[in-house]
Amino acid sequence: MKSKELQKNTEENDIDYDQQQEETFHSIDLLKEHGINASDISKLRDAGFNSIESVTYSTKKTLVSIKGLSEIKVEKIIDACSKICQMGFTPSNIYLEKRKNLVYLTTGSSELDKLLDGGIESDSITELFGEFRTGKTQICHRLCVTCQFPREKGGSAGKAFYIDTEGTFRPEKLKPIAERFGLDPDEVISNVLYARTYNSDHQNKLLMQACALMTESKFSLLIVGSATNLYRTDYSGRGELNARHLSLAKFLRNLQKIADEHQIAVVITNQVIASVDGSSFDGGNDKKPIGGHIMAHAAQTRLSLRKGLNDNRIYKINYNIILLNTSF
Repeated sequence: MKSKELQKNTEENDIDYDQQQEETFHSIDLLKEHGINASDISKLRDAGFNSIESVTYSTKKTLVSIKGLSEIKVEKIIDACSKICQMGFTPSNIYLEKRKNLVYLTTGSSELDKLLDGGIESDSITELFGEFRTGKTQICHRLCVTCQFPREKGGSAGKAFYIDTEGTFRPEKLKPIAERFGLDPDEVISNVLYARTYNSDHQNKLLMQACALMTESKFSLLIVGSATNLYRTDYSGRGELNARHLSLAKFLRNLQKIADEHQIAVVITNQVIASVDGSSFDGGNDKKPIGGHIMAHAAQTRLSLRKGLNDNRIYKINYNIILLNTSF
């Protein structure tokens, strides 16, 4: 695949984006057709709601908290959104057909793609967890490149977000990966939007910015590395344990909403801790991922990474509702 092919796909995406937008989500501006005034729509957009789906997926309590929106206005907005975005029951055969159209992003490794039954699944969260130097960040860098492939090549012809909490993102690492696949390194790097964050509040605000940008251009991937790092330092001790879990749960829920709303793949990395009580995790491993049950329930796929002999890496599917508990 040549760099000209990537450029062609990028240009086609820009031209046809309005059509793609209709297929994935509905613009918040459609509320005008249902009697919602422009000032209220502007308030929704300022609060991070850029689509009908983002409003529909939110609670009434959240919407009422927006400055300038009364309970009566919120009820009218919810009623209008329900007429545009259907949230009722759907025959499972229709849902099956929808799942057949999911995109699987290649990881750049044929064996890892085989383990994941095609690659990183869109519309879902994939968690990569492992100790230091097991290859989590390297996989994320590769995905930033491969997500820009056209669909027939294992990508989705879209851009990537990279939210960095650890300071491990290096754009220069994208250059040799792009060259390996015959792509233009400069164009590949420019299609990755990077943000460094230093606290968990900022981490959540970046998701709002990402939602706004996804209404303007085609994105295929959102990476957070690592999702739990800042929560470990922003909330300390047992006294703040409940607040930490609540904040982390909201962040993960927002990630899932983004995956559902914009039909992109979300990849999060996670750190591990040693089991000091001697207990094992996942068949004898004394390292367990941070976040407990909150992280475990959030991801549709959990992939564990650990070091093998002679600098080899062992990947194992810790959880997936369809795939078996396999490794290589």
